Amino acid sequence: MDFRTQIINASAESYEKFLPHISVDTVVFGFDQGSLRILLLKMNYNKEWFLPGGYVGKEEDTDEAVKRVLYERSGVEDIFLEEFAVFGSPQRSQQSFADYPDTLWNKQRFISIGYYALVNYKHVVPQPDSLSETCQWIDFKDITELNITMDHRKIISKALRTLRERLSYKPIGYNLLPDKFTLPDLQGLYETVLGKKLNRGNFYRKMKNMGILQKLDEQRKGGAHKAPDLYKFNVETYNNILQEGLNTW
Repeated sequence: MDFRTQIINASAESYEKFLPHISVDTVVFGFDQGSLRILLLKMNYNKEWFLPGGYVGKEEDTDEAVKRVLYERSGVEDIFLEEFAVFGSPQRSQQSFADYPDTLWNKQRFISIGYYALVNYKHVVPQPDSLSETCQWIDFKDITELNITMDHRKIISKALRTLRERLSYKPIGYNLLPDKFTLPDLQGLYETVLGKKLNRGNFYRKMKNMGILQKLDEQRKGGAHKAPDLYKFNVETYNNILQEGLNTW
């Protein structure tokens, strides 16, 4: 079966399975070796890059649809998710499927609910879907060079702005860092997301005052300098702040 026939057949199935005019798109953030990365797929037929996303089943909650899509693309179930925006430009799907008939499911007008996800980079095994040739992590600084489909570049930019705004009242790190980390690791994550340097003393003080860190009785071995102390998150306090917010940043 050629790729065009595959898409048309999938379109017919979608009319039976999913709600019309509603979709979900997710910006999946990961952090590795000082780099912020996002998970993207590359479509087979036009080689455009796009976000992990999909449609909402007729009996499915939108959050459950996102979790299903992300499990299929990453193999990870325990993912931190937040809805952050809705995208509904009238012609957002037309250009990417211009060579297909107007009745194609993917070519209809879809209002997409945007989510962002924070995951441990090392836990993810990227899996392409039937319409894509690859699914892989892309360094955030490299996405300007990619041919990104529809309005997905706008969705990515909005997700990053939202994540940066979130840092003013809620912590990040639990889903992005390993179980044990150093304060420089944590500061490096914040600096990468914010795109700027932070004063080390102020950062350490503010993070410790939040009460989300638990110092461990061990140090990271190796390196020429004094071994830094290791920390882990106090999950209960961390989750409380996620729910209630904290104006300390």
